Amino acid sequence: MFSRREMLAASAMGAAMTVSAANAGSFGNPDEPPQGSINAKNPGSVTDPGPQNPAIRDQFPSAFSPPATDVGSMPLTWASFNNAPRRIQDGGWAREVTQADFAISTEISGVNMRLSSGGIRELHWHQAAEWAYMTYGHCRVTVIDPTGRPYVADVKEGDIWYFPAGYPHSLQGLAPDGCEFVICFDNGAQSEFNTLLVTDWFAHTPPSVLAANFGVPAETFAKIPLNDRWIFQGKVPGDLAAVRSAMTGDAETPPQPFTFSLAASPNLNVTKSGTLQLADSSTFKVSTTIATVIQTVRPGAMRAMHWHPNADEWQYYIKGKARMGVFNTGPQVVTMDFNPGDIGYVPRNYGHYVQNVGDTDMQFIAVFRTPNFQEMNLSDWLKHSPAEMVAEHLNVDPAIVPQWPGANAFILPG
Repeated sequence: MFSRREMLAASAMGAAMTVSAANAGSFGNPDEPPQGSINAKNPGSVTDPGPQNPAIRDQFPSAFSPPATDVGSMPLTWASFNNAPRRIQDGGWAREVTQADFAISTEISGVNMRLSSGGIRELHWHQAAEWAYMTYGHCRVTVIDPTGRPYVADVKEGDIWYFPAGYPHSLQGLAPDGCEFVICFDNGAQSEFNTLLVTDWFAHTPPSVLAANFGVPAETFAKIPLNDRWIFQGKVPGDLAAVRSAMTGDAETPPQPFTFSLAASPNLNVTKSGTLQLADSSTFKVSTTIATVIQTVRPGAMRAMHWHPNADEWQYYIKGKARMGVFNTGPQVVTMDFNPGDIGYVPRNYGHYVQNVGDTDMQFIAVFRTPNFQEMNLSDWLKHSPAEMVAEHLNVDPAIVPQWPGANAFILPG
């Protein structure tokens, strides 16, 4: 793929191939006055002699010294679980990033949770749908649908689950070392610390009502917890087949599974530069409000310039080092760096790209509040527009336009 700077350079057909350092300072940078450290002539313009935290600063080189092409003011596109407070209890912990913490994240909120072996996230339900991706270990999930069809399954690293809003469920870590996962809710305001818990309802219901509801003496509930359990240590559950048999009895099986192996799903795109794997309602039928793509980008490669017309993009970075540039009207352009445990967010129709700036594979998941994944690829659009018209827009040779990457150019070499 041709970069913006390469396209501009191609227009200078009669110019010398060597560009002086002075000219390079403003090349590809249309803003007046010129921005970026490359355009600063006085050394004092870029130094930072005041108080600072180098450990934090050095994680964000694109913020400390943005590309000269960055312009305007855009809400922060970066957040992280790494600096989110953990709520720790015997049995596990969780931390979250909601819109209250991350203003731009209006459609999705995120939770990072760990359960010990036998640790239980108590029986509960939400006012938003729950989607989750397993990053470590093994977990048992249970859920029941509105027609009384129960479901239980064990999931492992690379698997996902989806529970529609209002479907009651539980989560439990399995041997040998429990599990860790990332949850996304299809509402940016949804909090993991504000859910509908079975212990809360029991504790705040008169014993006589509980007795009438369950058909047992009121004394049955004399020792119920007076406070919610949320996460607590339980016994490691037994064999899945035996538990499933005991749970389901003669009940029907849900028509679609609530779990899915994203890691084992067919590749949407495979090149030497990376891979994309998709799970939306076309493959994971039960997931009617969430689509996701797991993306692996090789060292030096980049996720092509594109945008999504039907949903915001919430990102979770799993491994490697990334740099993302985001473009909006104005113009507004911001570049930010991402590391494992970080979260990115791109509103719908905002153009963006993601580069692997490390020396190992970079991997992240992109989550969308929509049943179906959609993407508009910048290069493919221009390739399939009249070449002469594109050339008139960009001052490039029309002969190169049909050579630009096409529809399958999701991940490109650096």
